[in-house]
Amino acid sequence: MMKKIFNKMQEGKSVSFVYFLVLGYTIAALVWWGILLFRQSEQISGFERQNLYLRVDSLAQPVAHQLELQRINKEEHMRSFKYLGEGLIFLGIILLGALFVYRAVWKYMKLSRQQQNFMMAVTHELKSPIAAAKLNLETIRKHRLDEEKQLKLINNTIRETNRLDQLCNNILLAAQLETHKYQLYKEPLDFSALISGSIRELDGRIGTHQIEADLLPDVWLDGDKLTLQIVLSNLVENAAKYAPKNTTIFVKLFEQDEELKLQVIDQGPGIPQEEKGRIFLKFYRVGNENTRKAKGSGLGLFLTAKIVEQHGGEIEVRDNIPSGSCFEITFPEYSVQTA
Repeated sequence: MMKKIFNKMQEGKSVSFVYFLVLGYTIAALVWWGILLFRQSEQISGFERQNLYLRVDSLAQPVAHQLELQRINKEEHMRSFKYLGEGLIFLGIILLGALFVYRAVWKYMKLSRQQQNFMMAVTHELKSPIAAAKLNLETIRKHRLDEEKQLKLINNTIRETNRLDQLCNNILLAAQLETHKYQLYKEPLDFSALISGSIRELDGRIGTHQIEADLLPDVWLDGDKLTLQIVLSNLVENAAKYAPKNTTIFVKLFEQDEELKLQVIDQGPGIPQEEKGRIFLKFYRVGNENTRKAKGSGLGLFLTAKIVEQHGGEIEVRDNIPSGSCFEITFPEYSVQTA
């Protein structure tokens, strides 16, 4: 891993060196071109002055000589102004183009590094549940276990396959959302019941944390059932990745200022202030790739933000007191049915 990162750093330095070498050569060539033009202009003016002294006698025709000399000097100044102006404009275009190229190259290299990190993370994420499920099934096949142990291994296998299924859904959905191939199927949903059912499923899948729900009942909104379930699943599983084991994850659904709020709160280390604006970017993961211990692909929060946006909502993250993070989703359009 360290070797790959070192190679990437060396590659970045090599690209920068070649880039600035080419840029420096281009500017030097432009300056040399300008020097040659100014010298040529001086030579032209010198030739015209010599020709003037041969054609017009300065003593016999002082006025004509002076006018012709002024014309030669004026043309020399105009050429100098023209060369200088064109050179500065050309230099400005070169520098502006170089800036855009530099930004584009580094943006591409940054995206390339993120994609490489994503591929490594996804490969690990795919292999882990497959290896766990394979080990459980081989254990059941090779050993005569009692019914309780078999059931425990089967439940673990189902949990790992559910995790694998969610990762595959995230990858597929991210590709479809970016290419605008996924069409939301919006329908009237009992959002309270949807969240409650998703929490029960997540509670069985995440055995390391408790999930405590405080949900406003009978909340309805128009939405896509599948993607809204993915939103809650991504937020809760993200909280479980970073919060210490045996801590509580809080899920709240309530009204505030005539808006519907959905909060997922954890008791983890929180998110640094400088990273809060980047966590919803594709492939982005908090922390350093070498020291990060939490699993993940960098797609969960990106997908969550996209889905919330397509439902007309907004998502933000802020610090939880005394520790942890609070992800809050705001839905402006909803209704609460009363008996």
